[in-house]
Amino acid sequence: MTNNIAYLSMNTLDGYECYDSLTFEPMRECGYEVTEVPWRKDTDWSEFDHVIIRSPWDYQDDPELFMDVLNQIDMSSTNLLNPLSIVNWNINKHYLRDLENRGITIVPTIWGESISKALLESVFEDIDSDELIIKPAISAGAHDTHRISLEDIDVFIDTHEGTFQNRQFLLQPFMDAIIDEGEYSLFYFNGTLSHCILKTPKNNDFRVQEEHGGQLKLVNEPDTLLVECGNQCLDVIDEKLLYARLDFVRHQDSFALMEAELIEPSLYFNMDPESPERFARAFNNFVTSL
Repeated sequence: MTNNIAYLSMNTLDGYECYDSLTFEPMRECGYEVTEVPWRKDTDWSEFDHVIIRSPWDYQDDPELFMDVLNQIDMSSTNLLNPLSIVNWNINKHYLRDLENRGITIVPTIWGESISKALLESVFEDIDSDELIIKPAISAGAHDTHRISLEDIDVFIDTHEGTFQNRQFLLQPFMDAIIDEGEYSLFYFNGTLSHCILKTPKNNDFRVQEEHGGQLKLVNEPDTLLVECGNQCLDVIDEKLLYARLDFVRHQDSFALMEAELIEPSLYFNMDPESPERFARAFNNFVTSL
């Protein structure tokens, strides 16, 4: 008997790079029929055996509505993956502070509630960096993420003050390793490492997403220490996850966690030809063990 699976998506993926369709055939071979369903569409979720959050990359435009939809899915007869409890924890980047408190090295972070020139000046005094990164606590795809230098504070406040007034945000030192080396992503399916890629920004940019011109490279043999950091992070999260993407940057003599993407990360199935089949097998093992 074929099981019906919904990949939670958005109304249109125009302008985005999405590779989830590469898993359709491997999923079918495992007995699962996949349909991409926009999260904003009025849907009877009980028609599906499982709903996998995949590419709802506009959720940050209306996170309350998004969570309402996920709650509807969770209250239906279907099974939401990753689970709602993880989404509630992971949707706000304050989860990084939680992981740091549990012993995970993260990129040094200052947490803010409302932006001001005085705050930016004080942060520059306290950190060892010529530039800052600011990003909302709820965001995806580098949306509303900016790079600020000390001499640009006035211009930034004039241009973006409204964006960060009464809105939780993160301030982090700009990590030179993003430019010098890149950002590593480790992909785990059902707790097992599948593949690793290195993402580098285009010239004169700092964003590594493809939509912003970032370049991708498969890492066939990731650094042993990087994998150890990823495994440690997954152990600390200590939840049964269908998928996880852990983003790291080299920091001092190890690696620092930039993001633990547990809601809707691109899993870059295009970068490793065997990863779609790995995902399908991991999904089958995951749901049969529930």
